[in-house]
Amino acid sequence: MSVVKHFVTEAVKKTEIDEFLKNEFEKAGYGGVDITKTPLGTHIVVYAMRPGLIIGRGGETIKELATILEQKFQLPNPQISVAEIEVPELNAYVIASRVASALKRGVHFRRAGFWALQQVMEAGALGAEIIISGKLRTERARYEKFRDGYIPKSGEPALKYLHKAELHVQLKPGIYGVKVRIMPPEAIFPDQVQIPTETQLEKAETVAKAEAKVTEAAETPEALKEDEEAKQ
Repeated sequence: MSVVKHFVTEAVKKTEIDEFLKNEFEKAGYGGVDITKTPLGTHIVVYAMRPGLIIGRGGETIKELATILEQKFQLPNPQISVAEIEVPELNAYVIASRVASALKRGVHFRRAGFWALQQVMEAGALGAEIIISGKLRTERARYEKFRDGYIPKSGEPALKYLHKAELHVQLKPGIYGVKVRIMPPEAIFPDQVQIPTETQLEKAETVAKAEAKVTEAAETPEALKEDEEAKQ
């Protein structure tokens, strides 16, 4: 198998696992999955708002899930851990699910988009973007974008920090697509310059002087004799 086919196959398998977990644990507030291959097997981290529903009583549900992933998706020795989503409004998958659920209930797409965007920004996100596409008002499909804050589309911050999610929902006019991008508050950008204050400079000078004194004390003849005696 070529390198390209290998990565395509792995991406398809991850998408299938993601869809399976979404349908299986929708009531648990499923928020995405991370799959990492290790020398001992496959480490899987499932994010959810209610981890207890995924773990099950006595760990029965999570054991059954490990068996299904190993048999159905051919994952070698799956080791599953469940992580609780502390702030659901900063999870792109949760927001996309909320928008899709609102569209199913008949909420107008603009109202659903602005409502979700407001929730994300009030949670402290640096930026957010929600794109709803489909037959929104006419028979011709189009998309509408709801955006606020700072959302980089390329570069290291976009690859390292940006959270993405995409869901589809079946409505009477057809299939609607919901894309969500969220920049979390802990993101660090290379163009952010921090100028140290006077107190920080004073602390740095004090630490440097203390280190210099320790070095001078260690280099005195008495200290050198004590080191030689200790070695002997």
